[in-house]
Amino acid sequence: MTHTFKASHITSGNVMFPDRLEIDDEKVTFYKPHLIGHDATVILRSNIGSVSIKVGLLFADIIIETNGGQITVANGFSRSDAKKIQKLLTNK
Repeated sequence: MTHTFKASHITSGNVMFPDRLEIDDEKVTFYKPHLIGHDATVILRSNIGSVSIKVGLLFADIIIETNGGQITVANGFSRSDAKKIQKLLTNK
C-alpha cells in the first residue's frame, strides 16, 4: 500500500510547488518540485537510520537520516501528517 503526503502550500518554500512524500512497503520517495520538473530522492526503508520531526508553530519538517549518513529534509507538513509519516517509517 502506498501512502502519499503533500506539504502545505502556505509554508515557506512550498507556495507554488509543495514537497511530497510517497511511502510504500519497500521505499520512501521524496519529491521536490521545481518550475520545470522535480528532484526525486528514493530511500529504501531498510536503509533508514532515523526519522525525526522538527515542529514549528503550525507545521512540521520531516528529517530522514539513512544508515550511511544521508539527510533528507521535507518541510511544511501538518503536525498530524508528520506524526503519521514518522510512525510509518519507524515501524519497519
